[in-house]
Amino acid sequence: MRSTQIRSTFLDFFTSRGHRHVPSSPLIPSDPTLLLANAGMNQFKPYFLGEVTPDYPRATTIQKCARTSDIDNVGRTNRHATFFEMMGNFSFGDYFKADAIAYAWELLTQGYNLEKDRLWITVHQDDDEAEQLWRRIGVPAERIQRLGADNFWDMGVPGPCGPSSELNYDRGPAFGREGGPAVDGERYVEIWNLVFMQSLRGEDDDNGTFPILGDLARQSIDTGLGLDRLAAILQDVENVCGTDLLLPTLTTVQELAGRDYPGSGEEKVSFQVVAEHARSIAYLIADGVLPAKDGRGYILRRLMRRAIRHARLLGIDQPVLAPTTASVIANLGDVWPELVGQASLIEQVVTAEEESFTRTLTQGTRLLNAAITRSREGRTTTLTGETAFELHDTYGFPVELTIEAARDAGLSVDEDRFTALLAEQQKRAKAGGKAKTAEALRRQDAYRELSSRHGRTDFTGYDRLDTEATVLGLVSDGTVVPGADQDETVELVLDRSPFYAESGGQVGDTGTIRTTGGALLEVLDTRLGLEGFHVHTVRVREGEIRTGEQAEALVDGQRRDAVARSHSATHVLHAMLRRTLGDHARQHGSLVDAGRLRFDFAHFSAVDRTQLAAIETLVNDHLLDDPEVRIWHATRSEAEAAGATALFGEKYGDHVRIVDIGDFSRELCGGTHVPHGAGAGPVRILGEASIGSNLRRIEALTGRDALTYHDTERRLLEELATLLGTRPQDAPDTLRKRLDALTTAQQELARLRDAELRTRAQQLAASARIVPGGRIVTEKLTGLSPDELRTLATRTADLLGDDHAVVVLGTEHGGKALLAAAITRSLHDTGTHASQILIPAARTVGGGAGGKGPVASAGGRHTEALDEALTIAAQDAARALGQ
Repeated sequence: MRSTQIRSTFLDFFTSRGHRHVPSSPLIPSDPTLLLANAGMNQFKPYFLGEVTPDYPRATTIQKCARTSDIDNVGRTNRHATFFEMMGNFSFGDYFKADAIAYAWELLTQGYNLEKDRLWITVHQDDDEAEQLWRRIGVPAERIQRLGADNFWDMGVPGPCGPSSELNYDRGPAFGREGGPAVDGERYVEIWNLVFMQSLRGEDDDNGTFPILGDLARQSIDTGLGLDRLAAILQDVENVCGTDLLLPTLTTVQELAGRDYPGSGEEKVSFQVVAEHARSIAYLIADGVLPAKDGRGYILRRLMRRAIRHARLLGIDQPVLAPTTASVIANLGDVWPELVGQASLIEQVVTAEEESFTRTLTQGTRLLNAAITRSREGRTTTLTGETAFELHDTYGFPVELTIEAARDAGLSVDEDRFTALLAEQQKRAKAGGKAKTAEALRRQDAYRELSSRHGRTDFTGYDRLDTEATVLGLVSDGTVVPGADQDETVELVLDRSPFYAESGGQVGDTGTIRTTGGALLEVLDTRLGLEGFHVHTVRVREGEIRTGEQAEALVDGQRRDAVARSHSATHVLHAMLRRTLGDHARQHGSLVDAGRLRFDFAHFSAVDRTQLAAIETLVNDHLLDDPEVRIWHATRSEAEAAGATALFGEKYGDHVRIVDIGDFSRELCGGTHVPHGAGAGPVRILGEASIGSNLRRIEALTGRDALTYHDTERRLLEELATLLGTRPQDAPDTLRKRLDALTTAQQELARLRDAELRTRAQQLAASARIVPGGRIVTEKLTGLSPDELRTLATRTADLLGDDHAVVVLGTEHGGKALLAAAITRSLHDTGTHASQILIPAARTVGGGAGGKGPVASAGGRHTEALDEALTIAAQDAARALGQ
């Protein structure tokens, strides 16, 4: 059975049983506690927690998932992968264990025709009910095993969790030992996990254990059937790389390596790593992840570098990521069209990253060779863990290569110390993340408490800027409080609100709230506490506020209008960037504020001034045509079919809001906009810069702010033209000519000054005093800069030839006393340094002497002591010469 049929069989089975087919969410989750979507239930987490009531009681999905917890097992087992498609069915308080178990058994044994006597079941050690249900369905007791932690599922972070029951398939004696999944996970491969979602877990401690905080409001079901593993069984191949999901990519690796995929050994591991990681890389980039030094970008970078390293181990010295990811797109693009849509982006990202990592390998190899040489010279047989960690952490050099190179050189690596340093770094990072997570969880608990009492916010702000409302709750430091007094800053929740909550890059509204009790509140910001739940940060300016009061909420209309101009301008800028630079230049983040915007997009080189000017002209031309801004609603599939652009990382429901600007921009968007394009302009692009690997940022002004900026520039140009005595349009050429003339004059002045210094050096050398052991020049001068003083001292010493001689010069400059000393080369060869002669004199003027070898400088605030300092320097010079 091909993978396309496996998918359709699964979806047909559950949709025919009343499940809503919900599209996969992007790999970038909306959940801030997760870096990447790692399970089918991620997008349904608010439903399990009871934060949101779904439109449907049961759902089915095929979810894109990325997990790197088992990255080291890729290629070493038959079943592990860093990317996989998780086929799942979900119940949100509708059905529970009995139906979930019955559905899974029916689909596997009838839909996929798996032999019943090869299916083994595991249940949680305390779950008597699940075991009884399996026995009732016909599974003999000897094929049901009870396990502990392996049969309790959670997301790895605080959230919904529960005991699970796994369905495992016996692949036969060729794959391992008898004894069931408790004995051998390779032979008895887990294919489907049924999670009985019933509890809420808290934050884990340093030992990785976590508390159960209580029961969920509704018992629910979350299941995951791995497409890769089921395909390997149904297609009768040894491992996931042999399925139709990965075989074309594995074939590409064989072509690049110039040899066949082996049946065993380390080369087999490398073949599988390259093929499997190429798939992960393509999907991650297609969903908006780009290489970076941390976060999800680091996960992508790690996968890319690991694939490159294993390709090098196979002897592939040509680019490997571009052709392998291209094979992924060709193979799976029909099922996942985002791969095709982002093909250009994927190619450019992997090409740039592979070129960069090749340079890293070259640099790391050079540093490693130097460390090996130092170890040999120090007659040690071990390369330190600190060296291995620095190469890994600072330069991105894989520790495996460090170990391999050291071994070739007859050395070992202190792997225990490296592991300890890596663990310390991870512990520090985790501690910082836990503190932030704990704070966010406190707030979320308060919001859930209020939401469970009162429901979601009724947002009225699309149609009006003022609303009568009721104060439902107040939150201070993550705790629900009954009231707040004057000058306090708290978070406030209303039943109805005209204030737009920050989302989609658009800033939250500000304004005022007045209560019937006489309180005046300044709204400082508005954001989403939970989905559809508006939280207003307010400062009590007058009176006091109490829960339950009636209030009038009023948005700052002038600011809202300015924000709307920026938002509409952002959509047009996005469209023009893609038209000018290519379809890969898609939005990766934005800030839409009053009168200004910031727009982040994917691109691989700087956008030069000419291109920026052309983009700005295109944006303003389209706005000047005054296109209609039309807002309409549709299902997600209808919007996508109509060509609407969905933004990376944004979460959309089944019904979406679409914003059309003319016939050139169509985006899914929940923000506020102007009614016609001309209302958004003008737009003035301030500049463009890099904000990370393959990411650029444009900043621009809109509306009145753009006009004010233009006005300021015009006045500056007029003032400059007046100073130059010319017309504004001629100012650049006039200034350019003046600057050229100034440069020529400065060069001539420098030549004359240099000649003057040479003459002065000759005069000083001729005035040298003869003392026992050599000659001395000391002189107080005027009109010299610090560099000129030092140059003059050096030239004078050079003119004194091979004799032992000392030159000490002083001057006043910028309110300071300056000294410079120079000695001849012959005196320096005796072990004398200029700074030794200058130190006592430097103290006299209140400073210290600096410089190595035959030249030294000093300076201090005591200008009145300059003559005395020169006298002391002359005495010390005489002593140095007389030794």
